[in-house]
Amino acid sequence: MKMHTVIKSLLSMFIANMLLSACSFDSDPQSLITDKRRMEMERTNNTAMEEKIEDLLGSMTLEEKIGQMTQINNSQFAKEISTPASSPSAPPETLLEIDTAKLIYYLDSFHIGSFLNGIAVPAENWYRYSKQLQEIALRHDKHGIPIIYGVDHMHGANYLEGSTIFPHSFNIGATFDTQFSADEAYVLGLETADLGHHWIFAPVLDIGRNPNWPRFYETYSEDPYLAASMGTAYVKMLQEHPQTAPYKQAATAKHYIGYSDPDNGWDRTPATIDKQQLYEFHIPSFKAVVDAGIKSFMINGGEVNGIPVHASYELLTRVLRDQLGFKGVVVTDWEDVIRLHTTHKVAKDMKEATFKAIMAGIDMSMTPYTTDFCIALKELVQEKVISMDRINLSVSRILRLKMELGLWEHPFPQDTRLDRIGRKESKAKARKAAEESLVLIKNEGVLPLTAPKKIVVAGHNADSKRGLGGGWTLRWITYDDKLYPEDMPTVYTALKDAYPDAQVQLADEKTLKASAAGADAIVIAAGEEPYSETPGNFSNLELDDEQLELIKTAQETGKPVILLMIAGRPRTISDVLPDCDAFIWCGLPGFEGGTAIANVISGKVNPSGKMSFSYPAQPGHWFPYNHKNMELFFDFDKALSMTTIAPFGYGLSYTTYKYSDLTLSANSLDAEGSITASITVTNTGSKAGREAVLWFISDEVGTYTRPVKALKHFEKLEIAPGEAKTFTFKINADEHLSYPNAKGEKMLEPGDFTLRVGDQEAAFVLE
Repeated sequence: MKMHTVIKSLLSMFIANMLLSACSFDSDPQSLITDKRRMEMERTNNTAMEEKIEDLLGSMTLEEKIGQMTQINNSQFAKEISTPASSPSAPPETLLEIDTAKLIYYLDSFHIGSFLNGIAVPAENWYRYSKQLQEIALRHDKHGIPIIYGVDHMHGANYLEGSTIFPHSFNIGATFDTQFSADEAYVLGLETADLGHHWIFAPVLDIGRNPNWPRFYETYSEDPYLAASMGTAYVKMLQEHPQTAPYKQAATAKHYIGYSDPDNGWDRTPATIDKQQLYEFHIPSFKAVVDAGIKSFMINGGEVNGIPVHASYELLTRVLRDQLGFKGVVVTDWEDVIRLHTTHKVAKDMKEATFKAIMAGIDMSMTPYTTDFCIALKELVQEKVISMDRINLSVSRILRLKMELGLWEHPFPQDTRLDRIGRKESKAKARKAAEESLVLIKNEGVLPLTAPKKIVVAGHNADSKRGLGGGWTLRWITYDDKLYPEDMPTVYTALKDAYPDAQVQLADEKTLKASAAGADAIVIAAGEEPYSETPGNFSNLELDDEQLELIKTAQETGKPVILLMIAGRPRTISDVLPDCDAFIWCGLPGFEGGTAIANVISGKVNPSGKMSFSYPAQPGHWFPYNHKNMELFFDFDKALSMTTIAPFGYGLSYTTYKYSDLTLSANSLDAEGSITASITVTNTGSKAGREAVLWFISDEVGTYTRPVKALKHFEKLEIAPGEAKTFTFKINADEHLSYPNAKGEKMLEPGDFTLRVGDQEAAFVLE
């Protein structure tokens, strides 16, 4: 070997070791599973598919493999238009149009294997766009590898004109019925699978424990079990859809992990989360969808305990791969490899950032505006800083995903079933989800509002479509109601439809007092403008002064005031709530939300939603329901009333329920045993209703401080007036009484436990 070759080899080894030492390994890298061994472990039983992957890996060039690991935004090959399609103000006639020269540049020069996103355009446009994109891609790939296209469909097909838009996820959580999560996935698949939307960037499995966080509404709940249950139902329906053949779609668990509980409440900012709490509260929802067979993960763009998650070998490989058993594709979030250098400052340049992300466990970089990732990764492999085995590992996962979705057999979209989009039955599912997600927090007898002669409607979201939709609707952020469907009801127009014989009058702060004359009630629709991600950062949960003054003006009229909160997070209203006669938490109920709200106010629908998070009373202090005893040690009952408007699981109805006869099949069980609990729930009112029965367990003593209680089971059923139904819950020691330590190891400690359901409780012992 020539001397310069030896020196070059030694220099490459030195650089690699220096970079490795900078990565967030929690153990000696030499003791880890090799990339080649991991590839063998991830092989499926589909011999033909695995042989095809092996053949492709053997024939592809390094540049082609790196192209498969790269995802570019569709704006990079779009035709020039006056207003970019990605702009929030893009007009409705903006279409997705491909500049073929730009696209071919990315395909020929960098062999890009994945693209993403768009806006709400007609299905016919999506069909032409996806077909052309795939045709050009296949013509320019000598191996015939199809591209995979990703779309941020966050609450239904929000990037498709005329589609069915469901409530956002924290509304879905408030239904306490996983059927609605499954319904959303079912309708989404029905409306988008034919259009080349292969890769759905949902569901969000983050836990909503910080109401300041601007993506709070994207989470199902502050509770890990509820989030896990809703996420599992979504993933199974989307990936095992009974009606989309021959097309299949992949779900994406995001944003792994700790994203939703940042220290300062802002988007993409540092989180400090004790490892034990990370395992107990944040990991279970992600573990549940791994067990459900989810095909991809998207990563938290922030940092946890000082390490950006995109550079954390511990979280991306040791935990996600080795502990949770995930074998699919890990994709970055938007520009997050780049940010390791530009924002987090844990890498001196793009090359080191790329090294850290790949060695931590990233498979695909959502780059999305540059090809710097491709260049940096190629140099790292050529310099032998990253091995070809490591590249092959990620590429094998990506190729496997494409094959499992059937992209070789059915690469092109079809336009023969576009009548599935916006069907009446689909919208009925979305409306039912919205109705059951509304939470009646206060009612001084004014609701349901029957046979009124006059209703005054006012407030920030009284006649707003965009307020009902929130962020991730039609565009990333939509500020203009003109982009919304012409026939979409607002709260005001829906109330006019619900009360055809009454005068329903729209008022503002100047006309409210005069309009109130002769009114039976004033409906104030308070809330927020839409926001997504970082534009939603703010520093005060309290509702703004202008809206608070409007509510006070309504109260000064002496008329009954019905307050609605239509918002992406709980805005605090403690100063005005006592003088409101009713208060409904509406969240972001989607396109059917106006009708759903009117149906609940009128009594056509009996409200059954329960809080999927704890609604704070004060802007500066909040805590989840499953907090620790010491958080409220001085006076639990007083502290709860001082700091919470409505706790997790709270929700009123137009009927009443009595919980009685809580019984256990035994008063003790051992580590391998189980006991069955049952309770009778009687509808003691005059209206039929759907009641969600929530089962909580309190671990009275533990090595680690235990939550005051934790949700372990829920079930929702219709109960007729005077009817009694029995609900049961089988308590398994290993599943329901254990908890993780700081290493994620299961701890099952003998001792006293308390089962809580409704106003009933029962004690039992783990021997």
